[in-house]
Amino acid sequence: MRTAVILLFLAVSTPSLLSAQSPSTSDQPFVVEYYYKAKWGHADEFLTLFKKNHYPVLKKEIEMGRLLKVWMDQPRYHMTEDARWDFRVTIVFKNATVANEPVDEAALQKQLYPDQETFHREEQRRFEILDSHWDLPVRSVDLDK
Repeated sequence: MRTAVILLFLAVSTPSLLSAQSPSTSDQPFVVEYYYKAKWGHADEFLTLFKKNHYPVLKKEIEMGRLLKVWMDQPRYHMTEDARWDFRVTIVFKNATVANEPVDEAALQKQLYPDQETFHREEQRRFEILDSHWDLPVRSVDLDK
């Protein structure tokens, strides 16, 4: 029963929450931050696999006009273990509509990586060495308004 109430609340409130955040989603860039926390000792391996197998797909999506910009940040100093993340990838989508539309990444991956067996094995490894991963849509706040 509790789960049903929560799902009902989410179904009713999510559209209004989304519209309150961005009144004109059709023409405004939509930003999402993707956080990756690698298992200890595996951050370099994760970065190597990300740059080899995922970054080229993202660059292809920039060429296609779906994405406007992609960059990666890494903390300069350490954090507490519960707050630690190793990499933050920020993706600026053309708009919220594009960000939420399905994209055929498999077709892009086949185009970019003819050796699909190696590609899939390395992508599986990239996620095996993660402790956690989360996505966070963000919006800018105009402090002068």
